[in-house]
Amino acid sequence: MKIQIKLLTDTAKVPQRMSELAAGYDLYADIQNDIILKPLERVLISTGFAVSLPKGFEAQIRPRSGLAINHGITVLNSPGTIDSDYRGEVKVILVNLSNEDYVIEKYSRIAQMVISEIKDSEFVLASGMLDKTNRNDGGFGHTKNK
Repeated sequence: MKIQIKLLTDTAKVPQRMSELAAGYDLYADIQNDIILKPLERVLISTGFAVSLPKGFEAQIRPRSGLAINHGITVLNSPGTIDSDYRGEVKVILVNLSNEDYVIEKYSRIAQMVISEIKDSEFVLASGMLDKTNRNDGGFGHTKNK
């Protein structure tokens, strides 16, 4: 599938898969100066590009696992969603969940973007009870004793 992308600055980079079978495309910080992200701070980072996704698709903005485990840096609204009718710049909300400052430099790989198909759905009101399952309404931590 081909997806149109527009670079909005002279310094923006096209997202790239870092291995042949990678699901996500790494996103690069398109910033002019380093940004120091202090513990528990959040910041909106420019990527310098916009996309035109086909109808029935979305782009999910997800954390990079290496940043998360090694530095405590994650995407705050994970996954962020880029809808197929959005044409503005793709930006990433990063948060520092560590106890140390983290420096974001120009072209730092800050997140990954996964293109996903979405099914058009319609909600229909149930007339009575929903069908029963083994789980039923078991919520958070419901399998702890299994």
